[in-house]
Amino acid sequence: VQQVTVRPQVDGRIDKVLFVEGQPVKRGDVLVQIDPRPFLVALHQAQGALARDKAQLETNQANLKRYEGLKAQNLVAGQQVEEIAGQVGQFEGAVKIDQAQIENAQLQLDYTQVKAPLDGIAGVRQVDAGNLVRQTDANGIVVITQIDPAAVFFTLPQDQLASVAQALARGDVPVEAYSRDGATRLATGKLAVLDNQVNQATATLRLKALVPNADRVLWPNAFVKARMLVETHKDAIVIPLVAIQRGPQGAYVYAVGPDNTAQMKPITIALTTGDVAVVGKGLSGGEKLITEGQNQVRPGGRVQPVVPGAAPAAPGRPAGPDRRRRGPEAEQGSGAPPAVRPESGQTRPRGPATGPTASNQPAAP
Repeated sequence: VQQVTVRPQVDGRIDKVLFVEGQPVKRGDVLVQIDPRPFLVALHQAQGALARDKAQLETNQANLKRYEGLKAQNLVAGQQVEEIAGQVGQFEGAVKIDQAQIENAQLQLDYTQVKAPLDGIAGVRQVDAGNLVRQTDANGIVVITQIDPAAVFFTLPQDQLASVAQALARGDVPVEAYSRDGATRLATGKLAVLDNQVNQATATLRLKALVPNADRVLWPNAFVKARMLVETHKDAIVIPLVAIQRGPQGAYVYAVGPDNTAQMKPITIALTTGDVAVVGKGLSGGEKLITEGQNQVRPGGRVQPVVPGAAPAAPGRPAGPDRRRRGPEAEQGSGAPPAVRPESGQTRPRGPATGPTASNQPAAP
């Protein structure tokens, strides 16, 4: 969430480096010790000036009391009393200046211990012990990065703004961070910030999620894939993306009818995520869909389910009774979509393709 370049606040020579590169540091830990001797000298000088001015102030205060008594007896002129009172005021101001100089000297002395401004991980050291460092050094001493919690930045099309804003208004919006290939979930957090403007060049909106990162699986400036749960569709019909075809009239799928004939069904897609799509209209759930070789299928053409990995029946020879019974059982037990192919008398492609593939897609909540 935060990244700080640690720089010295006083100039001087580094006596000690007290942190280890790549290791955690706590807020207030001393990272570097700068030679404190010049600042001790300045502190002692300020303390000496304060003692001197305090002594003179006390002397003038005592004189002022005496002269005020003499004035009451008309033994001294009022001008002398006023002069002594002015000297008392001058030394009171001098004492305050001396106190401020002592505080400044103590602050400069404290700055000789360069401390961590936040909890985080120390980066690569930029300087070694013995070097002279200055406040104006561009690279600083070390960069400290806070990695727990981690901040994940990602963008969404501006068309999704309304749904994200509504979800955020309802409560916490979960966000999952995945590896770059999308195969491994690294951490889960929640949406923290919705940017206040849309990028005009890309028509996207920037979002920020805070993710616990105690295991340090997320690293600063690393690329991840983010998934955000905006809305839950109950009893939704979910189909694989590979089953969806596009035509002049829009999206459609091929379903296998009870008589093993291909049926073209127009559909509307409500949502696409990963390798699946949520169907808004066109399917009732439980249909057996063709997922491979759709270019070989025509509406009303006959197809025959084939379990993936099993040898297809020889041309002209129908599958035996046992094969027909095992097909649905393998389909339901393994969860893999069974393949279908044209029956005898239809043209078959040459090569390794076994023909169209169908699968039962039950309604998934």
